[in-house]
Amino acid sequence: MEKTIIVTGGAGFIGSHVVRLFVTKYPNYKIVNVDKLTYAGNLENLTDIDKLPNYIFEKADITDAAAIKSVFDKHRPDGVIHLAAESHVDRSISNPMEFIMTNIVGTVTLLNAARTNWGNDLEGKRFYHVSTDEVYGSLGAEGFFTETTAYDPRSPYSASKASSDHLVRACHHTFGLPVTLSNCSNNYGPNHFPEKLIPLSINNIKNNKPIPIYGKGENVRDWLYVLDHARAIDTIFHNGKNGETYNIGGNNEWTNIDLIRLLCRIMDKKLHRESGTSEKLITFVKDRAGHDLRYAIDSTKLQHELGWKPSLQFEEGLDKTVDWYLSNEKWLDNVVNGEYQQYYQKQYGNN
Repeated sequence: MEKTIIVTGGAGFIGSHVVRLFVTKYPNYKIVNVDKLTYAGNLENLTDIDKLPNYIFEKADITDAAAIKSVFDKHRPDGVIHLAAESHVDRSISNPMEFIMTNIVGTVTLLNAARTNWGNDLEGKRFYHVSTDEVYGSLGAEGFFTETTAYDPRSPYSASKASSDHLVRACHHTFGLPVTLSNCSNNYGPNHFPEKLIPLSINNIKNNKPIPIYGKGENVRDWLYVLDHARAIDTIFHNGKNGETYNIGGNNEWTNIDLIRLLCRIMDKKLHRESGTSEKLITFVKDRAGHDLRYAIDSTKLQHELGWKPSLQFEEGLDKTVDWYLSNEKWLDNVVNGEYQQYYQKQYGNN
């Protein structure tokens, strides 16, 4: 094999799309998917490629130093694409320590393993840390996050990701570890765990359940189709400059309420319901604590320096996403009822 790359969190939403892209695009790369298989890690996301000869799965917790050292010693990777993270803001509010352990301790564990495994042989090596735009805090009605925007995290989730970003940069400056980082806007698309806004709403509309919207639905997010994020990660991993950060954005800003109204119209059409039926399910609920008003990413650096740009506008991407969920009801049902986790417990135990 030409290269061996470890992808952490490769059974998750974004990670599974990255794994699929690398496994299929680079048959001469060995892709090692390292995932703990928590509630958000689902190997059903990868059934179409999991028998290919250049794909390997390793069940491991990134906070377990011995387990991670064993994976590094076994596979001797040339690169790491680090996606494994706790990422749901609501969960971080109810259980901050879980985010501290996975996002901070887990990242340091991986950095230490890479440093030990690579030693002074850093030619052709790369540790790529995938982060979020939420580390920058909240924007007003105008302006965009750039790579030089000061960090101002507002939730336990974003604070833990900001910490991990700083630690990756510290390892680069202190120990010379070759790194790249990226901070991305909200992703959407196939295989998204249905606690997040878009898949939750699709599932609720399908089942005629209320669609919960925080506050008045005025919060603004920049949305990026997940396959475009995977392509950006591919571009940055191969062509990004050592020590640099790249912002990845979709240039698709939507208020939550406008997004859900568009989704309702699409769902009414797909489900052959009378126009306006799904919108009646919208239910406004108490706002999230510390809810950031607006995120918007300026991805000019990535587009100008490395030639990446998003391929889909939001309306087209959302239509494709709805089609995927309506065509993959078994996947959605298995996730909602937790059936896949029962299998993992039987197959892998608590290891």
